[in-house]
Amino acid sequence: QVQLVESGGGLVEPGGSLRLSCVYSGFGRTHFPMIWVRQAPGKGLEWVSGITNGGASEGYADSVKGRFTISRDNAKNTVYLRMSNLKPEDSAVYYCARPRTTDSALTGQKLELLHRGQGTQVTVSS
Repeated sequence: QVQLVESGGGLVEPGGSLRLSCVYSGFGRTHFPMIWVRQAPGKGLEWVSGITNGGASEGYADSVKGRFTISRDNAKNTVYLRMSNLKPEDSAVYYCARPRTTDSALTGQKLELLHRGQGTQVTVSS
């Protein structure tokens, strides 16, 4: 059974930082491209960042480029999202997910999610 479990969310002041983690299981020994998406209240799901199965390539939404960094540790079956210089508009529930294709993981285009975690809340407020 596939499981994706996010953690690391919380309340942070504008300009602050957080690191989200996503531990995945149920894929056996295979590693897949993974992404982070987010959903703010009243809005649709937004692709934030993606990383290839080996971690060699990454993609970012323009809204987070230069502030967020995605990484992974395949030995620990974990994907991370380091978020810096956070803004109130970054407030959302953040989910990690497995997309269907590598291209969609890196660009957010034609995104189809095969698996998704339960999410972790990030609130940026003073």
